[in-house]
Amino acid sequence: MKQSSHIVVPEGLKTVLLHACCAPCSSAIVEWLLAHEIEPVIYYFNPNIWPREEYEIRKQESKRHAESLGVRWIEGDGLVDERVSGLECYGHEQWREAVCGLEDEPERGKRCEMCFYHRLLATANKAQELCIGWFATTLASSRWKNIEQVNAAGMKAAEQVAGVQFWAQNWRKDGLQDRRNTLLKEYNFYNQEYCGCEFSIRQQNTIS
Repeated sequence: MKQSSHIVVPEGLKTVLLHACCAPCSSAIVEWLLAHEIEPVIYYFNPNIWPREEYEIRKQESKRHAESLGVRWIEGDGLVDERVSGLECYGHEQWREAVCGLEDEPERGKRCEMCFYHRLLATANKAQELCIGWFATTLASSRWKNIEQVNAAGMKAAEQVAGVQFWAQNWRKDGLQDRRNTLLKEYNFYNQEYCGCEFSIRQQNTIS
């Protein structure tokens, strides 16, 4: 293992499929990876985000950031036929099925665990498809998230997909949280005020 203070890089890791929840959360991580000669491939798969307009704003900001750095960017939700309108067009209906019965769970509860797993399983499958041996997620950098839940979901997803491993990492360390806030201003990113799903809107701005 290569180590930079609190960030431990698995031996031999040169490329990582990075599940990105949004541009603000991914910005400092991508910068760190590039500075340490690790190639990130950004995978935007977030069918939890509601409403569709919010999804599109976050998607375009993530894409804009990747393009500014010349980093490969993939939209996982774009596999659905764009002629289909409404919930199905970016996988939201499938996500609703995954969290069915958990609508009233509090933030950082079981609904979040299932949401993380749904997205990270898709990421693991994409990593296998691309022959990328490692995947990680920017969810572990967000103040809205429980890092232990995120890492557990990533490890569980990796167990289901042959040939890939999950890079469990606390991306708030080594000054990356402060750097995130700096890049937020430098890029003038859209900065959302809630996690993303329609249920989290109820509790927006209540988690510190």
